[in-house]
Amino acid sequence: MCGRYVAVSSPQVLAERFRVEEVRIGEREPDYNVTPRAEVPVVAVSRGHRTLDVVRWGLVPSWAKDPSIGDRLINARAEGIATKPAYRRAFARRRCIVPADGFYEWARVPGAKRKQPYFIRRRDGEPLAFAGLWEVWHDPALGDDAPRIRSCVIVTTGANEKLAPVHDRMPVVLPEDAWDRWLDPEFHDVDALRALLVPAPPDDFELWPVSTRVNSPRNNGPDLLAPETTGDAPPGAP
Repeated sequence: MCGRYVAVSSPQVLAERFRVEEVRIGEREPDYNVTPRAEVPVVAVSRGHRTLDVVRWGLVPSWAKDPSIGDRLINARAEGIATKPAYRRAFARRRCIVPADGFYEWARVPGAKRKQPYFIRRRDGEPLAFAGLWEVWHDPALGDDAPRIRSCVIVTTGANEKLAPVHDRMPVVLPEDAWDRWLDPEFHDVDALRALLVPAPPDDFELWPVSTRVNSPRNNGPDLLAPETTGDAPPGAP
């Protein structure tokens, strides 16, 4: 799964990286510990052109009675997004990219109750393109004039060989040649879309242990990415 990630690239960097035609957000503070309910950048297609905007992390389906359901819908397993009620409408027409500069996963420490956090990023340092879905919700009790909440979920798949020793799931990281198909709301080939939801090549990634300070959402800053000497065997070691 992906429960925390890093979003530090500026809107200008993201716009260039993802070939965005309209930037709808201003300057943002770098976030080294993105948590659910945060307002996060997403790339989507609106009225035929690619946009960069912000939405809330934690999907609130249009049929939800209240937005609290989003706290449970931060990740969507790729295996069920075409059919599950919470995701199927968004999968059909509201697909997005969630840019990230890296993410955290926690590995079990043999013989101990604690878990060791790891920071994972692209080896070349470029932003990652998480596959995502987005939705729009308003309070049905307030009618059509109620404020809209736009929200997103990150799609996950089985981990690749590099990350499997840390966690058995990972975000779907879309290659650049898949962005057009994923973002196109008029592209409805379910089999072709499902074929994109696979683990990214292991050699694309690097990872290292970091401080357990990342466990608290109150902690934020570049120091969270500093390599930590743990004394434990690395993931996958005999």
